[in-house]
Amino acid sequence: MNKDIKVIIPAFNEQNSIGKVIGDIPKDWVSEIIVVNNNSKDSTEDVARETGVTVLKEERQGYGYACLRGIAYTKAQDSQPDIIVFMDADYADYPEQLPEVVKPILEEGMDLVIGSRALGKKEKGAMTPQQVFGNWLATRLLRLLYGANFTDLGPFRAVTWEALQRIDMQDQTYGWTVEMQLKAAKLGLRSTEVPVKYRKRREGVSKVSGTLKGTLGAGYKIIWTIFKYR
Repeated sequence: MNKDIKVIIPAFNEQNSIGKVIGDIPKDWVSEIIVVNNNSKDSTEDVARETGVTVLKEERQGYGYACLRGIAYTKAQDSQPDIIVFMDADYADYPEQLPEVVKPILEEGMDLVIGSRALGKKEKGAMTPQQVFGNWLATRLLRLLYGANFTDLGPFRAVTWEALQRIDMQDQTYGWTVEMQLKAAKLGLRSTEVPVKYRKRREGVSKVSGTLKGTLGAGYKIIWTIFKYR
């Protein structure tokens, strides 16, 4: 495997899980792990730094803001990677599946790979009913409006650096994942999905599905983003 792969992990108040996420990433597959501390109020940043990975700060609250900070940092380096992998900091994903997620890029020439929880094995209670319905509705709209055949808006994903530059991500909050997928479809990029496992988070509550405000806010922003680019 001769591709340069970097991992970007947006993190907000995940002191109890970020170390596990970093620990399970196959180190022989990646050249750099970048944790973006998104204005955490706990010890997320300290825990991440203790592992020796790159830690950045993004005080503007928002999933997209954190991801964009990681991209900007990478772009400013002397050389850019071949592939960027995004994953969450809550340890609901299985970071050890990174080779499976990047495989279609390495072996099939894909531009974007989504780790699909809908196709994979989910632990009971890992996704709320509103998450399942929201993913179904969003992916159906993507299919109807953009011809994009996705089953999930999962956060665990891999994209080539070249494709990421063409996509030109803009969203700063909840619309991040769907923006990437619909733009990839509009640009005619080669996209696919692979099944990934998903577990129920053991610590804290989800910033999106764990509260009514988060659920409604995410749902509105995702639907708004889908129609915005139509």
